[in-house]
Amino acid sequence: MNRRHFLGLALSAAAAPAFARTRLDKKQRILTLHHRHTHERLSIAYRVGDVYQRDALRKLNRLLRDHRTDETVAMDPKLFDLLYDVQLRAGHPGSEIEVFSGYRSPRTNAMLRRTSSRVARRSLHMSGKAVDIRVVGCSNRRTKDAAIALSRGGVGYYPRSSFV
Repeated sequence: MNRRHFLGLALSAAAAPAFARTRLDKKQRILTLHHRHTHERLSIAYRVGDVYQRDALRKLNRLLRDHRTDETVAMDPKLFDLLYDVQLRAGHPGSEIEVFSGYRSPRTNAMLRRTSSRVARRSLHMSGKAVDIRVVGCSNRRTKDAAIALSRGGVGYYPRSSFV
């Protein structure tokens, strides 16, 4: 074996794990959402590897708009990662997620506060960092437990409600 051949093999062997890691990092994260109030549905790859897909985020922001005022906001992409990971943790990867509330305008939030003591004055819904959901085929208790186990923020759970 000559030196050039040896160096070529050595470089190939060294690059193989990095190449494999790059291929694995290209995994698509897909969410399938159904908005219960607007009846809109969307199944979309919002992230490929570590890269969020701008067009997909725009479509998700539109779906999660305040359905009362039609206002949108840029939802926090980490919220989509949380939804994806909750599905995995709960044992329901790829299941449809029913959305009850995404973004809430300050006006909508104030209106809801007048009718319910459970609505926070500074709700994270107003900054695109909260969503009320139900994972189809998964109990709300299991969804809640999965979200809590991930330790990425507060989890609202109301046993008599239809969402987490």
